[in-house]
Amino acid sequence: MEQTIVKKYKYYDFIMAAFVTILLCSNIIGAEKVVSVWGFSFGAGILFFPISYFFNDILTEVYGYARSRKVVWAGFTALAFASFMSWVVVTLPPAKGWVHQDAYEVVFGQTPRIVIASLLAFFSGEFVNSFVLAKMKIFTSGKFLWTRTIGSTIAGEVADSIIFYPLAFYGFWPVNLVITVMITNYVLKVTWEVVATPLTYKVVNFLKRKEHEDYYDRDTNFTPFSIQV
Repeated sequence: MEQTIVKKYKYYDFIMAAFVTILLCSNIIGAEKVVSVWGFSFGAGILFFPISYFFNDILTEVYGYARSRKVVWAGFTALAFASFMSWVVVTLPPAKGWVHQDAYEVVFGQTPRIVIASLLAFFSGEFVNSFVLAKMKIFTSGKFLWTRTIGSTIAGEVADSIIFYPLAFYGFWPVNLVITVMITNYVLKVTWEVVATPLTYKVVNFLKRKEHEDYYDRDTNFTPFSIQV
């Protein structure tokens, strides 16, 4: 009877953990706060959320779409559970003498529409990003990595932005603020990817060398609704 040999990687689990950590922190801590710097308004989470795309690019480029898909599902599940836990903890009646309930509700009391918007935007954006990068890798025969990382981010962030901001904040923020923050955040996210390109090259080259892997998704089933590798 043949046994399937499962290839083991040294750094894959570490990257998965880093991806999930960045996702949780950027969504829970920075999702709702809007800051203004030099006249530009943007969501505070923009400072760190694009790192998840950085990791997604690395995962897809080195390990392939299927293994990246597994990490995206891990992040999606973690985000859904964190949102559920926040709702439960905020909803539980405070003990007598507990004077911080109002502050707790402000910090962790995300509205259902923000949670739903965040989950849908994350799911769509990450899978668009991974799909585009995998397809571009085949099209470019593995050359011109920068075109794949930037091109996939441009596509993924479009999906993320047009879902998240209108769904989460339309009717709650003024329309002009929704549009301004959406466009500004999109530009900043893409710019972040461009700036991070030299680091992406270093990390990708390091992982390909250490993991002895450079996956091409020629026969991959690109359905997002699977965790099979």
